[in-house]
Amino acid sequence: MDNATYTTLTRQAGLMREMSVVANNIANAATTGFRQEGMVFSEYVRAIEGGPSLSMATAGGRHISDVQGPLQQTGGQFDFAIEGTGFFRVETPEGDRLTRAGSFSPNAAGDLVTAEGFRVLDAGGGAIFVPPNATNLAVGTDGTISSDGQPIAQIGLFLPERPETLTRAGGTAFTADGELVPVFDARILQGFVENSNVDTVSQLARMIEVQRAYEMGQGFLDKEDDRIRNAIKSLTR
Repeated sequence: MDNATYTTLTRQAGLMREMSVVANNIANAATTGFRQEGMVFSEYVRAIEGGPSLSMATAGGRHISDVQGPLQQTGGQFDFAIEGTGFFRVETPEGDRLTRAGSFSPNAAGDLVTAEGFRVLDAGGGAIFVPPNATNLAVGTDGTISSDGQPIAQIGLFLPERPETLTRAGGTAFTADGELVPVFDARILQGFVENSNVDTVSQLARMIEVQRAYEMGQGFLDKEDDRIRNAIKSLTR
């Protein structure tokens, strides 16, 4: 396989992955707490002394958008939105996860949990307990939960120590390498949720661009295949 064909195949594989990412963004444009993703392309260059060089682009990673999503008022007592940076931290069987989806509720044991039943954690990494007999519940912008004016718990906000390692772990959940650092300069709003931060118009435009680029690459591969077939036929006559 010559360099031109190999380079084009590598590019096609990257475009296919980007198309999958863009399609997933569009499909989750109405998902609460969803964060838009984008592909990160890198260039690989192979230089041979006295010979031709080879350059190709590869889709080596993904970037999670940190743009604030629009806030929607729900009036729900246990609906929370983050205004600013940071994530809620939740406990799952696969380990702790980060999320911006703040639609919670107390379970039968009184622990504050996500819609999937995972416990929401406080600033110290412990479960948040809401007493069944608590009345007049309110949540301050710093995440402090109070009952009749008395604090009973505080919702924790976190950022990964290495933000570039933030990786989607399914749906609206994320993982990251390294330690999780508490966030103190963001606000938690009670009775709100954060909608998806997907820019649908730009994602649809990007989908068209990727599709056209893929079709151009496929056209080149088809022509290259015809050229090689014709060359083989000429040599075997």
